[in-house]
Amino acid sequence: MKNLIYTMLFFFFIGNSIAQQTPANKQLTAISIEGATAHLGNGKVIENSLIMFNNGKITFVGSAMMKIARQGTVINAKGKHIYPGFIAANASLGLAEIDAVKASRDFDEVGIYNPHIRSLIAYNAESKVIESMRPNGVLMAQITPRGGTISGTSSITQLDAWNWEDAAIQVDGGIHMNWPESFTQGRWWLGEDPALKPDSKYSKNINQIKTYLQDAKNYLASKKEKKHLPFEATKGLFNGAQRLFIHVSGQKEITDAVTISKDLGIKNIVIVHGDGAEYVTDLLKKHNVPVILDRPHRNPDSEDDAYDYTYTIASTLANKGVLVGIGMEGQMERMNTRNLPFYAGTFAAHGLDKEAAVSLITLNNAKILGIDSFTGSLEVGKDATLFISEGDALDMKTNIVAKAFIKGRTISLETHQTNLWKRYAKKYNQKLK
Repeated sequence: MKNLIYTMLFFFFIGNSIAQQTPANKQLTAISIEGATAHLGNGKVIENSLIMFNNGKITFVGSAMMKIARQGTVINAKGKHIYPGFIAANASLGLAEIDAVKASRDFDEVGIYNPHIRSLIAYNAESKVIESMRPNGVLMAQITPRGGTISGTSSITQLDAWNWEDAAIQVDGGIHMNWPESFTQGRWWLGEDPALKPDSKYSKNINQIKTYLQDAKNYLASKKEKKHLPFEATKGLFNGAQRLFIHVSGQKEITDAVTISKDLGIKNIVIVHGDGAEYVTDLLKKHNVPVILDRPHRNPDSEDDAYDYTYTIASTLANKGVLVGIGMEGQMERMNTRNLPFYAGTFAAHGLDKEAAVSLITLNNAKILGIDSFTGSLEVGKDATLFISEGDALDMKTNIVAKAFIKGRTISLETHQTNLWKRYAKKYNQKLK
């Protein structure tokens, strides 16, 4: 019995030494932040601002020069910057911890058509990767499944919670579909011609998608004598309650995806990836279809693209009137999600206005994901999910987050990375800031 007690105590202390920080308590005292440059997320900036919030909601946004009583605790942020919490779209945070460990990967389910699979219930709120987002101002994320033709549903979480129930701020808001490619490339490592050529299976593949969605639509309109869970899950696509996120690139593919989806009666469509979208902007604007771009730090997919295509695509689409946000799918996507503000900064360095770049990961992403009614910008009545940075949050040298709040709660900025930094800085007698 004594050995059992010792063993339990051992695992208790070890578990607590490596566990995630305890999520912050509900806001109990009003907070006023004055003197900072406020980047509202909607393209506007207030120099020497005053931001006040209470009970998790923003109660005042304006100039610190206004003669108005400050509420509760006053934070002097002179010389600093305030931003809405950054939102990572098309991320798979919390669905895998270590890519090399198959048992920890919950982002890809078996099967081709899985509209009923819910990524949210696999979300691990205590992921070590998630806690490393907050020190860069990434406070919310769209938790997105991968794999198959229809991957499942995505939900949106705030990144300081005990579990997925506490984390969710939008539940099952979208269904994700992977559109087939119209061209295929030979496998050069098997001696095949590596040149691109039309894929003879493309028409067959899109016909299968059309048939599946039409069958789902017919089922929903029927008496439903026998319940079909996957078809049931598509109901929101046809009544407008959910968005269809189509992961697709290429001028022809995007055109087919939008046209076929609209012909089927799907109301809300979002293009994810979107390389080639600049050629079909009239179609996108006609049907009010936004685009979630991939991060710019990658090579262009096409040999015909300019060398800086991935850096300028955001400004190209924005200048043509398309609503644009930034997504995170790609190599080491969960770990790289913390770099979201710096991807926006890259777009700002290649033709996009700086405040428009801020909007990519704040209000634009909020609009695209359908959560702009309560978050995404610093406006009275919206959630007090925001942070204070020592400098420009889109610059990795100056984005030093001093304080962060989620629904008014003052959250911890400590992570396993900051703990290691402090540990080894002390070892070598370096000065800690």
